[in-house]
Amino acid sequence: MSSISPAPSKLQRCSSSSPLPPSDQRALALLLQGPINPTHLPRIHARIFRLGAHQDNLIATRLIGRLPIPLSLRILCLLDKPSIFPFNAAIRVLSDAGLPLPALSLFKSLMLRSVSPNDFTFSFLLKACTSSKDAHHVRQIHTHVIKTGFGSNSFVPSGLLSAYVKGARDVVSADRLFDEMPERKLVCCWTGLIAGYAQSGRSEEALKLFQRMVKENLRPEDDTMVSVLSACSNLNTVDLENWVNILMEFGTSLDNVSCDSVNTVLIYLYGRSGKIEKGKELFDRMMGRGRESVSIVAWNAMIGGYVQNSLPIEALDLFHKMLAISRPKPNHVTIVSVLSACALVGDLELGRWAYEYVKLNGRKGVLESNRILATAFIDMYSKCGSLEEAKKVFNGMTIKDVVSFNAMIMGLATNGQGEEVLRLFSEMEKSGVQPNDGTFLGLLCACAHSGLVDEGQMLFRDMYQKYLVTPNLEHYASFVYLLARASHVEEALEVVKTMPIEPNGLVWGALLGACLVHSRVDVAQDVARKLVDVDPENSAGYVMLSNAYAIHHSWGNIVRLRGLMKVRGIRKQPGNEIDGLLEGKSLLKVGYK
Repeated sequence: MSSISPAPSKLQRCSSSSPLPPSDQRALALLLQGPINPTHLPRIHARIFRLGAHQDNLIATRLIGRLPIPLSLRILCLLDKPSIFPFNAAIRVLSDAGLPLPALSLFKSLMLRSVSPNDFTFSFLLKACTSSKDAHHVRQIHTHVIKTGFGSNSFVPSGLLSAYVKGARDVVSADRLFDEMPERKLVCCWTGLIAGYAQSGRSEEALKLFQRMVKENLRPEDDTMVSVLSACSNLNTVDLENWVNILMEFGTSLDNVSCDSVNTVLIYLYGRSGKIEKGKELFDRMMGRGRESVSIVAWNAMIGGYVQNSLPIEALDLFHKMLAISRPKPNHVTIVSVLSACALVGDLELGRWAYEYVKLNGRKGVLESNRILATAFIDMYSKCGSLEEAKKVFNGMTIKDVVSFNAMIMGLATNGQGEEVLRLFSEMEKSGVQPNDGTFLGLLCACAHSGLVDEGQMLFRDMYQKYLVTPNLEHYASFVYLLARASHVEEALEVVKTMPIEPNGLVWGALLGACLVHSRVDVAQDVARKLVDVDPENSAGYVMLSNAYAIHHSWGNIVRLRGLMKVRGIRKQPGNEIDGLLEGKSLLKVGYK
């Protein structure tokens, strides 16, 4: 017992009937502040009660933060004259445990006892409201904030704005609160509202607020920039070009620090619009002002832009340059882009290095809990042909959503594991994860490449009738390829003719590829002609139509077809597109989008 007593000689002489000397109160308070072996805590708790020290507000506050919730609340209830501090500690414990209703109830109790809340009270309460996702709770606290005069506090309105955005999903109220703030110098307030705009699809407002923020000489943080780029991801082509022009002009009037924030957005927009060289010019300019001052968001925008524009070698080269400097360090967004680049070039060794890097440098359990990162590893390992490593990552995930299931299904499909795909789909259903259009695309591709015709037909039928997923062009292309590849060419043709949507080049290409596999030249000629009509940029249709004409000695048609190719600027690709049709590769590429 003496090994855990703060001051044995004095404490042992005290009893619950006599007041505890101030020096012993301080000793107990210090003891509760430092690290404590959990096995010692019940004995310390008992000693505090025997000495009557539980009536000390500081000791009670620190004890509340250490104990299980029922004991914490009992400590609070036993206080004769509680101050705001033990109340705050109890509200915080409830909030951290995801119990917003008891936290709010405790706040009401606090107000009834005429204990005045402080800014920490509202901070903990708003965290509880955010987790509750209940707009009514947020509005209740907002009313109390105004009544108690904390509306003019620097920090409370910021927390309230965050609760409106993240918890209540009420951007209108957050917008109104932001305009009413007497002081808007906290970057987190701007970040919160920009995030709210981005999440609700109001990209224009997000970008305008970002502009306004920069004009007021506030430096956006990395979180701010992530939300701005999230808003940019929702821009259509016309708005994207418009904002490139706006930000280009806006950036000319800024200093280097503010200009770098605008340039980061421009790098992302250039990547999305296919103007990657212009993005590189801006990135090089930023690097010229000091490599280590370039933010991780800018690095990620440039690396991601390369990947998005099918330039994996350039993406990996830039990543290696990033590793060569001391900062910034790659984060999970960087790694996801790097894994996509590895998958494009088949660099399994770099993908494995990234796996070890994340295990060593990421937070504990990140590969099991971060679904985006884990899914990227599954995708990379599958595309690089290492199914066992993909399965290891998938099986290690604590929570599997539809995206992670889809990645594993498509990974198995591309590696010809049709039977295993069907088993995994059964597991998906049992786990309660609802399949989506991507799931069925993977299932149909798996059935097509494993010759599972009956299973594919049943899945295509159940897709809408049982799961209420409407087939799109990609699903029809996969189903047509499945049928035609299994020699059911007439049935495949009937599917194409009765489709409720106009077949595109993908559908006709899938049918043509299967006709070529089975030497159905009679059908291939008509299909190739259809492919040329709907997809005039694809040389495969022209080549196969030319071959069909040659079989029937239609030399005049061949001459006219070659003339048409010349006029349209179509050049025959050396086998790539034809091989893709024969092997159904175009369908598998679509499945990964």
